[in-house]
Parts: sequence; structure tokens; C-alpha cells
Amino acid sequence: MYLYTMKTMLAILCIGTMFSCARRAENKVFEEKVILALEQQLERYPHSTVRDVYKNFFQDKFGPGHLLEDTSAAGRYLRRELASYDPDTLPVKGPYIDSTGWEHRFVRVDLRVIEEGKVSYEVFFEAFVRSVQAAPSVPLGSWTREWNRIVGIMEKQQYPLTTHPGYRADKDSIAANLRRGEFVGHHSREYVASYAPHYRLIAGSELHSLGL
Repeated sequence: MYLYTMKTMLAILCIGTMFSCARRAENKVFEEKVILALEQQLERYPHSTVRDVYKNFFQDKFGPGHLLEDTSAAGRYLRRELASYDPDTLPVKGPYIDSTGWEHRFVRVDLRVIEEGKVSYEVFFEAFVRSVQAAPSVPLGSWTREWNRIVGIMEKQQYPLTTHPGYRADKDSIAANLRRGEFVGHHSREYVASYAPHYRLIAGSELHSLGL
């Protein structure tokens, strides 16, 4: 009986050690990918605040699923945005295709691809609709835990945006929204003024349909 008990305990310890090692490896990979995504965003968009970082990772996780309740209305809104969009007046022209988050499931595709004739409106909008339909359903609790891990990494790395005068208030506001079940984020005024973003989220698997 004693020998059996010892073998059982050793087996449990071995299994626990394996799970612990796997968890540490997962954490390391996650941190490395998050750091890479953060550094890319801050290099491309140095005026980003924590609100913009949140939106970047949120978009990668949820995609554009929250944007399309009425296909006709979404189409009209896109056409109105295109009608008022003049790329020549942009303060900064970003890339045509910009990655989001650390998993890169969705990308931001600048509306310049339509304005410059690289992609037709019809092809673009169809890819957008399919991207909405492909957007995953993510439990709010799971996303909240992931965001808290991202914040921890951001503060550990001491990125300049963590010393922004509004950082603490914005971080607390995001946390309060999540507690209320509100997970949609918006660009900061600084980001909008600096980069005038005009894009739609497209699933990475749809890029081939755009020919980009």
C-alpha cells in the first residue's frame, strides 16, 4: 500500500511539473508576442495612448463582428466615409495593411485601397462582410484576463505611454467598462488628430480575395 501511494504521489508530482513547465512556456511566448506587437504599434504610431493599444488588441481578438448589424446601413456608412475621405490631406499616410494584436487574426485595411483603385468597392465590402461573419465569440471574462496580462507587460516594459498624463485615468476607465460588460474601445483624440484613421477590419484569411 505504501509503495502504491508513493508511486501515485510521484506521478501526480510529475504531471504537475509538466503542466507548470507548459504554463511557463506559454507565458513566455505570449509575452514575447505582445512585446513585439506593442513595439510595432509604438514605432508606427508614437502618439498612441493606452486606449489605442486596447483597441489594437481588442480588434485582433474580436474582429469587426460588433460593427455589422445591418448590411445595408454598413454599406451606406462606408460610402459616406469614402465620399469624405481625401488621402491627400492625411497628416500621415500609414501602410495599406496593418496588423492588429499579437495573433494577427485580423488586419486593418486602409480605405486608400479603394480610393486608389487597388480594390473595387464591391470586392472590399464583400470581404468585410465575410470577415464580420467569421468574427469569433470571445467570453468577456477571458478577454478581461488577457487584457490585464497585456497591461502588466506594458507596465513591466515601462513604455513611454505608461507615463502619459492620462494613462492612469484611461486604464481605469477601460477596466470600469469591462466590469460593466462594455468591451468595445475607441481611438484616442490624440491618435485621431495625428493619423486620421480610415480603415476596416478584414480577416487575415480574406486578404487573398482583395489581391493585396
